[in-house]
Amino acid sequence: MTQSARSQPVPVIAATLRALDPAYAPTPLLPLPALARRLGVAQVLAKDEGRRRLGSFKSLGGTYAGLTALARAAGLELPALLAARPSGQPALLCASDGNHGLAVAAAARFAGAPARVFLHAGVPPVRARRIVEEGAEIVRIAGTYDDAVEAAAAAARSGAGLLVADTTDDPDDGIVRDVMAGYGVMAAEIRDQIEGDARPTHLFVQAGVGGLAAAMAEGLAGWLSPPGLVVAVEPERAACLAPALAAGRPIRVPGDLHTAAEMLSCGEASAPALAVLRRHGARVATVTEAELMQAPQVLAEAGGPATTPSGAAGLAGALAVLADPVRAGALRLDRDSRLLVLVTEGALPGGDPEVLPR
Repeated sequence: MTQSARSQPVPVIAATLRALDPAYAPTPLLPLPALARRLGVAQVLAKDEGRRRLGSFKSLGGTYAGLTALARAAGLELPALLAARPSGQPALLCASDGNHGLAVAAAARFAGAPARVFLHAGVPPVRARRIVEEGAEIVRIAGTYDDAVEAAAAAARSGAGLLVADTTDDPDDGIVRDVMAGYGVMAAEIRDQIEGDARPTHLFVQAGVGGLAAAMAEGLAGWLSPPGLVVAVEPERAACLAPALAAGRPIRVPGDLHTAAEMLSCGEASAPALAVLRRHGARVATVTEAELMQAPQVLAEAGGPATTPSGAAGLAGALAVLADPVRAGALRLDRDSRLLVLVTEGALPGGDPEVLPR
């Protein structure tokens, strides 16, 4: 179900979320000088989204979009909806690799509405359990993430509830744009957290369907120091963004999409994200499974936060590109470069890459 209303400005979104829970406060932006020395660049900054509510950046987009969808359906302003928590609200529906579903489930819980999350076969039980604990019903779907996306959309078309998708082939889908607008809170925080002229020259950001990368490209446009490049990083086993950018439209890639970066196991880019990334001239770097698995350890050794292969995928891209002089040259990376990476989710003590903190 497409919603055409415009998203609220980022400061309003941020204030709305902070009113729900103090854990929506800005997350730290960490300087990592040891990592900069290892990479041979001037600076590395890491945005620690493991400190965010629900342990992931996804809580910004999915929760805001879910609440906004319910408010629109009820004909109420969001504060009025949250105060009334009216009975008989429609269910929120979504597909997820884990974190988006958790965020949408939280939106439903805040508003007193039901939620149903469609999970594909590869989503591990620990992620499903966290969604159930947030109050949502789980629907398991055979196949890939993209099969779950189709199942959730079909359920919404049949009248089962409101679809809160984070991907779509409709470039004007308002719900997906709400999700991306929520992610834009991170970009606004980063702008506030960096003082003076030492702004990053490159952003390395993980890409599944491309929504996060697009939100950051939009939010940091014109602010990054030259060359001001946004590099979207995707697993070579689920590399849907590069062919989509080349073709100018979403392309479904084949295969089981199985990757250690399980939050990025997506086979088709989102059309709204694709349009934004093309407009801002984003580049794409693909990484191997070995590079994805190595990145959390490299981050930890440099004093960074504990995370998963998904959470450190942006860093995996930076490591891979800087190890190849040809790729580094193409992206104008040198010893004066200042890198920004997003650590998009946290990890529990013990290092289980499939477990996130409460």
